[in-house]
Amino acid sequence: MTDAPLPLPSLPPAQAILINPHDRPFTLLSVAELRALEKNAEGALPAHTLMERAGHAGARFLLEHIAHDGSADPYQPVWLVAGPGNNGGDALVVAAELRRAGVAVEVCMPVEVKPADARWALAEARAAGVPISNVVPEYLDSYGWVVDGMFGIGLARPLEGVFASIAAKLSARAMKRGRVLALDVPSGLDSDTGNVVEGGVAVRATNTVTFIGAKPGLYMASGRDLAGEVTVAPIGVEGPRQPMVRLNGPALFVPCFPPRDYATHKGTFGSMAVVGGDTGMCGAPILAARAALYAGAGKVHVAFLGAGSPPYDPPHPELMLHPLDELPLATMDALSIGCGMGKRERAVGVLRDVLPLNVPKLLDADALNLVADHAELAEAVKQRGETANDPCVLTPHPLEAARLLGTDAKNVQRDRLSAARELAARYACVAVLKGTGTVIAAPDGRVAVNPTGNAALATGGTGDVLGGLIGAFLGQGLPRYEAALAGVFLHGLAADMLTARGKGPAGLTAGELAPMVRKLVNRLVYPARE
Repeated sequence: MTDAPLPLPSLPPAQAILINPHDRPFTLLSVAELRALEKNAEGALPAHTLMERAGHAGARFLLEHIAHDGSADPYQPVWLVAGPGNNGGDALVVAAELRRAGVAVEVCMPVEVKPADARWALAEARAAGVPISNVVPEYLDSYGWVVDGMFGIGLARPLEGVFASIAAKLSARAMKRGRVLALDVPSGLDSDTGNVVEGGVAVRATNTVTFIGAKPGLYMASGRDLAGEVTVAPIGVEGPRQPMVRLNGPALFVPCFPPRDYATHKGTFGSMAVVGGDTGMCGAPILAARAALYAGAGKVHVAFLGAGSPPYDPPHPELMLHPLDELPLATMDALSIGCGMGKRERAVGVLRDVLPLNVPKLLDADALNLVADHAELAEAVKQRGETANDPCVLTPHPLEAARLLGTDAKNVQRDRLSAARELAARYACVAVLKGTGTVIAAPDGRVAVNPTGNAALATGGTGDVLGGLIGAFLGQGLPRYEAALAGVFLHGLAADMLTARGKGPAGLTAGELAPMVRKLVNRLVYPARE
């Protein structure tokens, strides 16, 4: 490394800022919203300003990483690929700024850029002495960083020809050596949905610098794998005053937690019951109940539907286990219904009896399948939200969501935001559409995408744990939407923390999540008093 610091592009603070959006309730902008913001900004700014700022932000990211984190030898050149549109123009500005900062660069431009802004950027790059060719190197190993500037938001067709070939090269590098930066979004990724455009190919990056605001597709479906670590460069453009979608983070739910004053007692934090456990399926509700205990519920019960249930839980005798008929569910502060419930006629009757109770309710697993199969139960769920101001929290995975919506899982995954919104509207509920980038949607139109969690959650029982967490937060008095936000965020963050400690992503068990959630609740919500 050279002792002399690399010069950073000089921009006003509001335009040069780079933000890590993780854990923050960042606005997630659709293509339509971004186009409107760009149009308004361009009308108020001199020509080429947004492209100049975007390019400066990309260059700043690279210069900071090269200079400070040892991620690449500063004497290794940076290789950039520029597409034919404005994303290619962003890449050309990045190249020009790096060149002016003394970093060796090479630009591959398979097709010459066309838009006026991008033509201006091409002239800037040539003036800075950036070498530009249409030759794609056979190997990229000799470069410190490689930069994807092929296509940004709004790509409507799959990558083809030379661009598909380059995408494959970049992805292979990201998997092997790393240091692949995508400008705005990885090329080939649908920034609204997180799916690869038209089932084609897309760039897999280790890092993405995204401009103006974060995009929902960076956090859903394939987006999290393809985008890598996301950095937001606002480039001086204000987002919408009423955002449609936000990134889930503690600021959205921590203020809703009850205080843990010295004068409180177990009744202060709610009596919560898990309803489920048909014969031979006792494990699921016990997992949920243990999670509720670690999440701070005052008292936790399990109401078993079936025969042969255990009299107590040896690891956690604090849990109170009952046959269903012996527990007055109407006296509870929250109910989590469905874990191991089965689909027998008794389960139908139980759900029919429980739905009218004036108690906050979460429906998961078999309860969701029963709602999908029985119109009367679906109507009862809807009525709770519409007429009783008591929306249920529904936590389906994509296949359960498909059953509830009368479609298939592929259609749900095609547009997860729309599917979650439709669930919330159809059932007048808070919908938690589980999966990569869990979507939480409220019947009043609020929507959030969750940034936490990883492949460690792809194991049996983790959904039961989530149901117990959200149920515990409902019992502590959190509103439905905020309880869902808290449960989903902490559930995923627990998996992230355990994975960082070597307990995942392979082999993490559902039961290991709850103790970590307890640590996170106390760290984020109840830090030690000074």
